[in-house]
Amino acid sequence: MTITQTNLLQIRQQLPAHVTLVAVSKTKPIPQLMEAYEAGQRIFGENKALEMRDKFESMPKDIQWHFIGHLQTNKIKYIAPFVSLVHSVDSFKLLLEIDKVAEKYNRIIPCLLQFYIAKEETKFGFDLDEGIQMLNSNEFKNLRHVEITGVMGMATYTENENQIITEFHQLNSIFHELKKLFFANQPNFKEVSMGMTDDFNLAISEGSTMVRVGSAIFGSRIYNP
Repeated sequence: MTITQTNLLQIRQQLPAHVTLVAVSKTKPIPQLMEAYEAGQRIFGENKALEMRDKFESMPKDIQWHFIGHLQTNKIKYIAPFVSLVHSVDSFKLLLEIDKVAEKYNRIIPCLLQFYIAKEETKFGFDLDEGIQMLNSNEFKNLRHVEITGVMGMATYTENENQIITEFHQLNSIFHELKKLFFANQPNFKEVSMGMTDDFNLAISEGSTMVRVGSAIFGSRIYNP
């Protein structure tokens, strides 16, 4: 068993049955992803559209590819034919463009709305009022090729666990508010994507259904020049 496979199994053992593991494989080479695949992992997360497309083309077709990074509108076309879930819909403009491109491929693309919960300027996302305003709009109601299946957020990068817990609690509250107001009769609206390598246990305690874990499985991130 390889180090990647050992790490993967150790992470899985920590997760409750209702929590989905997204193995964050950005910057990692295909042979290392295949080690995880051979250990049973079928959901991988990438943050670059072209890298994700290339890996999709080279790897087995029973993999679910999740896009987890900041998605530029001009890159949607590279992933629209196959992406299983876009975690990072942080504007209505982006959602409109995903809908438009998905129509060309005769697909309905599942999406999560990204909410801004961190005390950091570098994060993206809606606030609750913006999300409600969008979901109430006729323009949103006319979309036919996207499906909102939950919410996503990233906590502040800090060692203050109380702050992280507060932010995760806030995202879970947003999820339940939107579920009540807009998605009460839609069982597919069920995902709270929050928690990464350093904080996924805190996220699970606050209601996460999907964690995005990379370095704890694959080792430290490789930065491409």
